[in-house]
Amino acid sequence: MTDDEFRTEQDSLGEMQVPADAYWGAQTQRAVENFPISEVTFGRRFVRALGIVKKAAALANSDLGTVPDDKADAIVEAADEVIAGEHDDQFPVDVFQTGSGTSSNMNANEVIANRATEIYGGEIGTREIHPNDHVNFGQSSNDVIPTAMHVASLEAVENDVLPALETLRAALEEKEDEFDDVVKTGRTHLQDATPIRLGQEFSGYRTQIEKGIRRVENTTDHLAELALGGTAVGTGLNTHPEFPEKAAEYISDETGIEFREADNHFEAQAAHDAMNEAHGALETVAGSLNKIANDLRLLASGPRNGLGEIDQPENQPGSSIMPGKINPVVAEAVNQVHKQVVGNDAAVSAGAAEGQIDLNLYKPVLASNFLQSARLIANGSEAFAEKFVAKLEADREHCEERVQQSMALATALNPAIGYDKASKVAKQALAEDKTIREVVVEEGYLSEEEADEVLDPAAMTERVILGDE
Repeated sequence: MTDDEFRTEQDSLGEMQVPADAYWGAQTQRAVENFPISEVTFGRRFVRALGIVKKAAALANSDLGTVPDDKADAIVEAADEVIAGEHDDQFPVDVFQTGSGTSSNMNANEVIANRATEIYGGEIGTREIHPNDHVNFGQSSNDVIPTAMHVASLEAVENDVLPALETLRAALEEKEDEFDDVVKTGRTHLQDATPIRLGQEFSGYRTQIEKGIRRVENTTDHLAELALGGTAVGTGLNTHPEFPEKAAEYISDETGIEFREADNHFEAQAAHDAMNEAHGALETVAGSLNKIANDLRLLASGPRNGLGEIDQPENQPGSSIMPGKINPVVAEAVNQVHKQVVGNDAAVSAGAAEGQIDLNLYKPVLASNFLQSARLIANGSEAFAEKFVAKLEADREHCEERVQQSMALATALNPAIGYDKASKVAKQALAEDKTIREVVVEEGYLSEEEADEVLDPAAMTERVILGDE
């Protein structure tokens, strides 16, 4: 760049050359140069949350008379633009930065201050609206960043994760009803077990997701607590006593989610157990998705030499060399989501357990990993529901044929002829390649009519009252 493509900005360490068209200032530029680590920057959710926090702070400070109304109005207008995503390209700081997230807080302060200065009628870089004295008034990175973490995370949970899981739950429930009359072979240890209805298996999947939704919902109360107002170490130095409550009310108004001041500011800044707890629920849900995807891949395996009990959708060609091959690609994507979320959970758990004395120093990586997991689970669940589960079909004829061949039908003989004779029948049927019904009738243990009644696969999918005459 030539000299006219830069402008000079200043911070407490001195002057810095900043791109002339950038809204960020000296501290952001130092961070860009100090942390060329991952090329991963904060995404839409977190940048939006920073804008929300700064808007709420400006409104609260205006109410309390700690920032002049005209300057607060300009800050609010600039923050609204950040909230709307108009300046996402102005947040270039790497996720791997100072552990308090100070660089990202100052990035937001500088962008909003310079844009607000423009709105106010001044020139970028003149600090007519100051990043620290006005935009960051009554705040510290140590309370702003954990507040943005909770706002971004809870918005992601409420607006993305829970609706997506509900979409998947509904798709599974629809298949549960559709497949309720399909009797098939159950499997335990991947070996034939007693009959089960395909709809019953899907009821298990639907319940997993229902309980996953409740697990995630159970963590939201702690995420609703905001650290804002604790400033540097939780004492609230340099902030108005009414600031935390007022700011939380404005954040609630902006998001439509009920946020509140933290029960204890020292805990809210020194520890991030709420993030750890909530991500643990996400990791559990990801495990549920993985289990369901694996099961459906097995049930759809084939089409001729696998289980073949359900027909999978033809989403795309499955092989560059084998003509006509179709793979369960969406389910496999869900499997991979699980593995990433497990990795993220390790990072979140480790980060949440760290930090020294009055500050947890893993805020950026906690936020980044949490928001990635939320995005992956939400998008993965939507795709899984709409592009895979909703398009599944049962191979009813194949299920009926195979259940009649199952050795596990012998289990129903126990009350009629006893375990030892039933065992003998099962082994003989397997050795002679016959059905359980054929052997039990040939050996004279049951008549044909009795065998039909005892060995009815559909009847075996429900509890019966034993001992009735």
